[in-house]
Amino acid sequence: MSRRTAAALFLFMGIAFGSAFPAIKAGLADAPPLLFAALRFYLSAALLLAYAVLVVGEWRPRERADWLAVVAGGVFSIGGAGFLYLGQQYTTSGVAAIIYSLGPVLTVVFALALLPTERASRRAVVGVVIGLVGVALVVRPSPDALFAPDLRGKALVLVAITSVAAGSVLIRRTGTHMPAVTLTAWALGIGASLLHLGSLALGEPQTVPTDPAFLAVLVYLGVVPSGIGFALYFSLLERAGPLHANLVVYVVPVVAVLIGWAWLGETLSPLSVIGFAVVFAGFVVLESETFAATFAEGRRWLATQNAGGNR
Repeated sequence: MSRRTAAALFLFMGIAFGSAFPAIKAGLADAPPLLFAALRFYLSAALLLAYAVLVVGEWRPRERADWLAVVAGGVFSIGGAGFLYLGQQYTTSGVAAIIYSLGPVLTVVFALALLPTERASRRAVVGVVIGLVGVALVVRPSPDALFAPDLRGKALVLVAITSVAAGSVLIRRTGTHMPAVTLTAWALGIGASLLHLGSLALGEPQTVPTDPAFLAVLVYLGVVPSGIGFALYFSLLERAGPLHANLVVYVVPVVAVLIGWAWLGETLSPLSVIGFAVVFAGFVVLESETFAATFAEGRRWLATQNAGGNR
């Protein structure tokens, strides 16, 4: 994959994933949150399963580790994402996206706790603490606002990304070698079913609007961020490595804020912007060695290109 192609995929994913937050916010105006999430993930599961059958070839779990990974992903990564829909009823899409950017930092926390080979370095501890401080600046918990809807929404979004991060580490713990697209397709199906059961348990109405505006939002969420976006993410993860792929998390809030402002009239406080910068700083501390290795590799590549051009 050329650098130009990787950059194009990165930009597309940032726009696709970032636009999902305001799209969810818009859809929640007309649909019950958990049923809305379930319908989106049902559609995404069908698309990715079709992709696995037609392109990947290995389309179903075969070993015990595969099934454990599918259940972990379905319950924690997809089922847990339902808290995002519950939370976005009370907070803006930009704030939700910023809290979600804590994902890579929380993944390190769960990896240290659940993966025997992981060790807590001083750098990891500092990075995690910085990231948590950044989210605290965004959430800004206080006794006076303990029962305010906005704080409740932020707390639910934080529960969502905590569950998603735990799911990603639990999947790694299973040791599965199933293709990522196949794993995600099955996890989406299980997660969608759990969310549907949750919707029934909460007594949500089991109907959604059929007007073109809502259906366009639902189809967009199911096809672009989840269907195409996930497939491209896995491709970039495999070819460019986890550092480059996960950096998309920090493009997402920028896109979410801009679209939320233009489409929904949302605003973002300066303290939330500072909080996002602090979360990103925590990620940089966590991955500083990887960043250094990547920059060194880039310098070597440029030197090779320059040497070839001078011949």
